[in-house]
Amino acid sequence: MRRLLALAFVLVSAVFVSGGAVVAPGSQFSDEQKATLDKVSAYLNSIHTLKGSFVQIDPNGQVEQGDFFIEKPGRMRFEYKPPAPTLIVSDGNTVAVKNSKLNTVDRYPLTDTPLDIILSNDIDLRHNSYVTGVGEQEGDLVVRARSNNNKSQGDIAIYFSRPGLELRQWTIKDAQGLSTTVSLRDVEFGTPLPGTLFVLQDAKNPFTRKGEE
Repeated sequence: MRRLLALAFVLVSAVFVSGGAVVAPGSQFSDEQKATLDKVSAYLNSIHTLKGSFVQIDPNGQVEQGDFFIEKPGRMRFEYKPPAPTLIVSDGNTVAVKNSKLNTVDRYPLTDTPLDIILSNDIDLRHNSYVTGVGEQEGDLVVRARSNNNKSQGDIAIYFSRPGLELRQWTIKDAQGLSTTVSLRDVEFGTPLPGTLFVLQDAKNPFTRKGEE
């Protein structure tokens, strides 16, 4: 579940704060910061599908890699490369986590995970109390936020390239102060994705894609 929660913040970056409370008048953001948050929100809302690869570094320095596929709203697939045994699939209703080494499949309602918010279509970072800051760091634009999920309290820093706006990396710090960093590679936006990527085929072999018997 820890890996699932880490991945929950992976993709559409600050999307995970989209369901939060409205910021009260006189918030801490300047007019320039508000404009920047509006720009980032528009960029994230423009994403319908994306695919690419990722590199994840956990608090112990262990490096894992894989490929991801997302189609908003609600659907995603994370394929970890061997020797990692993990495969994560959301079909829009259920998130299933397969461990091929243990031969187990754990399922969670999408609404019970942060993924439900990450994979949404309506993002407004400026009017959200979970966003705590926005600024520059080493040439990148950084949006900082806190988790809005009681089961995974922590903070996230999301990095976007500049001058063009493109999601690059994020670092999640959990309630124990442990950090997980995820970097994206070779990201493609707007590519049509086959629906079979997100289908749990059957109970016996729920992650088999059509044609991969």
